[in-house]
Amino acid sequence: MKHIFKEATEENLPTLVLLHGTGGNEEDLLPLADIIAPKAAVLGIRGNVLENGMPRFFKRLSEGVFDEEDLIFRTKELNEFLDEAAENYHFNRENLVAIGYSNGANIAASLLYHCQSSLKGAALFHAMVPRRDVEIPSANEVPIFIGAGKLDPLIPAKETKKLIDDLNRAGANVTEYWGEGGHQLTREEVIDAKRWFEENFIK
Repeated sequence: MKHIFKEATEENLPTLVLLHGTGGNEEDLLPLADIIAPKAAVLGIRGNVLENGMPRFFKRLSEGVFDEEDLIFRTKELNEFLDEAAENYHFNRENLVAIGYSNGANIAASLLYHCQSSLKGAALFHAMVPRRDVEIPSANEVPIFIGAGKLDPLIPAKETKKLIDDLNRAGANVTEYWGEGGHQLTREEVIDAKRWFEENFIK
């Protein structure tokens, strides 16, 4: 997978896995990483699927309707890539925190739904439920930050609440941020995510 890696300036911090939204690339969320954890190592990844020339992490059948078969395949592909990257760049595979926006947040959520212990934590900005009616592996107090917009035209509030409920039931420790806006990222939720990161991952 196309990617960019930046080494840590403070070794004990988790490596941040950056997962962009539709049409983004491996560098899109670097400014978020600089705000949330500027001393952490960063692995920015570009999705392997193209939709009308725009990179994504998995196919969809229509707006809000995922191609589940491709989602499962791409989730496994991403999980295996994280294994390989940990070996190549010598970071701790068991100490990864995903930061995903929109489509990238959805694939990060899918890792939590399908691959136990794949992430030590995740900040999911404007995510949807990746799959329904599946048994989610134990999240065992994994810290999860979920940022949502009350007026998001793409993700109804009940969808976000379902995601939160699913992760809580799996044992995750979920922190919610509800902004007054829509699908766009806001500085306020990023600052809230920074606070969440510092409380959970900086000793």
